[in-house]
Amino acid sequence: MLYCKNVQARTIVTEINLQVEETGERLDLYLSQHLSELSRSRIQQLIEQGHVLLNDEVCTSKKVSVKVGDRLSLEIPIAQPLELLAEDIPLDILFEDDSFLILNKPAGIVVHPAPGHPDGTLVNALLAHCPSLPGINGIQRPGIVHRLDKDTTGAIAIAKTEQAYQNLQAQLQAKTARREYLGVIFGAPKSDYGKIDQPIGRHPVDRKKMGIVPIEAGGRSAVTHWQVKERLGNYTLVHFQLETGRTHQIRVHSAYMGHPIVGDPLYSSKHSVGVNLPGQALHAWKLTLQHPLSLEWITVTAPPPRTFLKLVQILTSRTFT
Repeated sequence: MLYCKNVQARTIVTEINLQVEETGERLDLYLSQHLSELSRSRIQQLIEQGHVLLNDEVCTSKKVSVKVGDRLSLEIPIAQPLELLAEDIPLDILFEDDSFLILNKPAGIVVHPAPGHPDGTLVNALLAHCPSLPGINGIQRPGIVHRLDKDTTGAIAIAKTEQAYQNLQAQLQAKTARREYLGVIFGAPKSDYGKIDQPIGRHPVDRKKMGIVPIEAGGRSAVTHWQVKERLGNYTLVHFQLETGRTHQIRVHSAYMGHPIVGDPLYSSKHSVGVNLPGQALHAWKLTLQHPLSLEWITVTAPPPRTFLKLVQILTSRTFT
């Protein structure tokens, strides 16, 4: 049995109560199966934050198995005031409606506030553009459906409503959304295409880096498909497609196969190529999503930045001279 009620308490907007009628499921899985309006990751977040009661006691373990007759109560907090300043930072908008927008992120801008980057982020710019954004997906990351590294450019989706956020997140988790990248790598792969299926986790020594880490040691499944787009002598323009979305995934997988991304300050020790790059030559080129309301498929192409195009141009000229 499931029923919801509005709660007027200062910290809660909705309380959801369930009477378990089947047994053996993990807590997070059971809740995600019975609360379709919330993503499994959101449910896990609420569990970790102590917003789920199991038989009237706080339960912070998502792995607990529920039993027939168990009582579950889930509290969904109201949006908390956002202690971030809206900043008038120009946005390159590729698509926008009342549900979400897709931006072409430039290099050098951090997506959301973090230690060392309290302002000047994409979130600060979005708050000026979308006054209704606060509260969607938490205080520090309002509306952020997925992220791009500071110096990775290209298409990024931002939800403008909670419904759109949950829907777009579900598409990423179900792998129906399509994220395609362009990258310039060192060297010339022997094959024209391939698939890298190696788990990624925090590097055991250098905490600023990610690395190939076995699942049993804390790594998470990561799959990247790649295809040569153009061979440029001892460099290659590659089309990447993400099946998963781990931190630094393409950068780590490229280095793993012996062909790091040109200009990558973390995963490449190779020399420069004569172009003053702001960072790694990696660009989120295309993003394909199903609209949360109309269900129409939308594909947005983000034009690569001038530095990326200049790099390809120089390498092409070297190849044919």
